[in-house]
Parts: sequence; C-alpha cells; structure tokens
Amino acid sequence: MDYAGAKRRALHQLLGAGAGAHAEQMPDNADVRAQVEQYLALFERDEHPQRLLQLRRAALEVMEAFAEFRPYLAGAVWNGTATAHSGLHVLLFTDDSKAVDIHCINRGLRYRVTQAAHYAGRDPVGCLEFDWPLADGEHHVAASVSVYPAKDERGVLRKGSRGGISERGSLDAVRALVRVGAAP
Repeated sequence: MDYAGAKRRALHQLLGAGAGAHAEQMPDNADVRAQVEQYLALFERDEHPQRLLQLRRAALEVMEAFAEFRPYLAGAVWNGTATAHSGLHVLLFTDDSKAVDIHCINRGLRYRVTQAAHYAGRDPVGCLEFDWPLADGEHHVAASVSVYPAKDERGVLRKGSRGGISERGSLDAVRALVRVGAAP
C-alpha cells in the first residue's frame, strides 16, 4: 500500500469513518517508512534480505523485458521495505502507449488495464497489471507497469525527503542493487 493510503486507513481504524485530520497531524512518509523498516528489522530480520533480493531480481527481469520503454522501479521493492505481500511497481516512459500493449501481447503476458496515480500528482496514467513468475518456478509476484508520456521522465528521479534518496531507480541502479544485494 502507498503511504498516503496507509495513513488514511490507519486514521479510519483509529478514529472511525468520517474522521478527518489535518496534514500536520499525520506522520510524514519518512516517519512511516522508518516504522516499516523497524518492523522488518524486528520481526522479519532473517527472511527479509532474501525476499527482497528475490523481488528485486524479478523487478530486474520485468525492467529488462520492457527496457525499450525506459523503465524505473518504484515502491517497496526499490526502497527496501518490501514484504511478502509487495508487488513490483515499474514506471515506463514512451509517447506510444499502444506499443506497450503490443509488447505485452507479443510476450504472451495476460494483463489487466487499470489506472495509476501519477507520481507527480497529475492526472492518472494507464497501468498494465500482470503476474510475473519468480525464479523458483513455482510462485508469481503481482507486477504493474504504469505508462507515462516520455516528457514526464524528467522528474522521475526526484529525491525523497529521507536523506536525499531517490524515490525510483533506473535499470542500471536496480542492476547494481541486485549485484550487491543492498538497499538504495
């Protein structure tokens, strides 16, 4: 779940339906991420590194499969907070969104068309969702590729509020993470 959605859900669970809060009353994304990292360190210390590496390898495969569309990895698999329920979130940049559909069809990917929030808060973008096989040959991970106009690639590597770490990573950055098995 994205941080904004998680904060709304937590507010609803704590205060009930119809409860509102001002932005200054809500934790910022860095606080939420720090809590998720603390949880993973406490309760999933042994299995988390292997799971994260497995998911990053799958993300790298997806990104290489869609390399012609200048992919970037985002979300929990990129930032290192992935759990057993995390999916792959890849952003693609092209002025020919139909080419992404054709690419999926040519690869034999069965996909669903949805919409995703724009990373910069603009109008929603098209998103293709599909299951991607993991290297173990038995399991799959949910993958979504959001398709952006090529001009939007300029702002994709905006730095996050947490120590200047980028909120997304390029194909080369993900290759480096998989090579060393490290967090961004």
